[in-house]
Amino acid sequence: MLSPFGIPLRRRGVLLSFLIITAVLLHVFYYSQWNGWFTLNSTYSPLPEYKDIYAMEKNLPQHDLELPFPEGKTGRYVVFSNQIYQLGWNNVLNELLLCTHLAWRTKRAYVFQNYMWKKDYFPWNVPSAPYTPLNALIAGPTAGGPWSSTDNSPRSISLIWWNKVCPEEDIGYIDAATAKNPVRGKDAKTVMDYWVKLFNDMPQRCIYVRPGSGDDFPQTFDLMTVSTPLIIPLWEEFRDSPVSRLLHTPPLVNSAIRRNEHILFPQNTVSHFTRYAGMMAIHVRRGDYAGACQSLADWNSTFYMWNLLPDLPDPFNPGGPIDGHDEVGKNTPENYVLFKKRCYPSEEALIAKITESKRDWEAGEGRGAAPLTTLYIMTNANKQWMDAFRTRMIDEGWDNVATTSDLTLNSEQTAVSMAIDMDIGRRAAVLIGNGWSSMTSNIVHRRLVDGHPYSSVRFW
Repeated sequence: MLSPFGIPLRRRGVLLSFLIITAVLLHVFYYSQWNGWFTLNSTYSPLPEYKDIYAMEKNLPQHDLELPFPEGKTGRYVVFSNQIYQLGWNNVLNELLLCTHLAWRTKRAYVFQNYMWKKDYFPWNVPSAPYTPLNALIAGPTAGGPWSSTDNSPRSISLIWWNKVCPEEDIGYIDAATAKNPVRGKDAKTVMDYWVKLFNDMPQRCIYVRPGSGDDFPQTFDLMTVSTPLIIPLWEEFRDSPVSRLLHTPPLVNSAIRRNEHILFPQNTVSHFTRYAGMMAIHVRRGDYAGACQSLADWNSTFYMWNLLPDLPDPFNPGGPIDGHDEVGKNTPENYVLFKKRCYPSEEALIAKITESKRDWEAGEGRGAAPLTTLYIMTNANKQWMDAFRTRMIDEGWDNVATTSDLTLNSEQTAVSMAIDMDIGRRAAVLIGNGWSSMTSNIVHRRLVDGHPYSSVRFW
């Protein structure tokens, strides 16, 4: 499993303790994330089947042995069996995109796989880990979509097709646990370039990256790469990659948003493309996330991944070693107060930040544009808290306040409700997110690639 937390380790000797505690924290972190989405206003009694999406993936045009190089039976492919499984969608998404970029740089087709849930997070009670097809969650090259017309890179294929196009005699194996040794602790650009050379030096058509042994985090781009400032040197390359530029919203998510725009914008007659210019979206974590924030403070954790970009407003710098606290997992009283304010803000602090961000936007980048009148709240909060907070925000002058639990979704849309929330957050004029959240980080990525200004992203 891969942690969503960025931990600047102060001593190499604390690494093992950190990994063990992180594994425990994941249960708290993700249960709090998903628990709120179980209560959607949905008609999702039957399990989703995604027959049309599975059929589309099966019949992708690149699934043809007779295609010329670099596809077909002479093509070049790479599958990452060391990817994250049974963890929250946004930690999985981080890795899929980075691995696709690596595959693209080496002119190999990325092999995409279904999203495998941890069954405790799934909105239905099921006996074993369920799957959701990747094209229900994202669209674009990672999920088998086309590259640009001038890009002759091979298109991504499904894992099922890999088993047909890559016979055993054509496969070269890499054990990630061993292969990563030369670049452990290096920045993400160095890690990316290292893997590019490693792949390019492989003579086999097909590469199979497997976890290996002795590494609790065997991912190609692992915890210590993506959850600390080591990720930042890769930003410009990754931002400009066609993997990022051609990442799209899938039809299932678009249809859910269209279905609910009357809730997001009641009595609003402006065009579909401009109405989001009057929206602020906020990511508010409640419930058991208080415990996660306490643990983040214990470990003096940084923000996560793209939330660390230095041009974003509201940075968080927990400082270096915690003076006078040599015991692992302890912080200063002052830092605990700071972490709580930024990670699990009080209702009054939420309102103050919303008010400040609205004022700054309308006086700055948003001057002359539509005023912010709609507030969308991505949250796992219970209904009682949400109803009271909605009333407070209406009293603060917002014309409309909508939330995750207001959406009406069918069963297939319910299982991708996190992607629906994310896309609403991507479209909004202003986002206020949680800096430790992988969900916020992935929304930040999409927003900046779309061209939203850095000033449109704020953090509690």
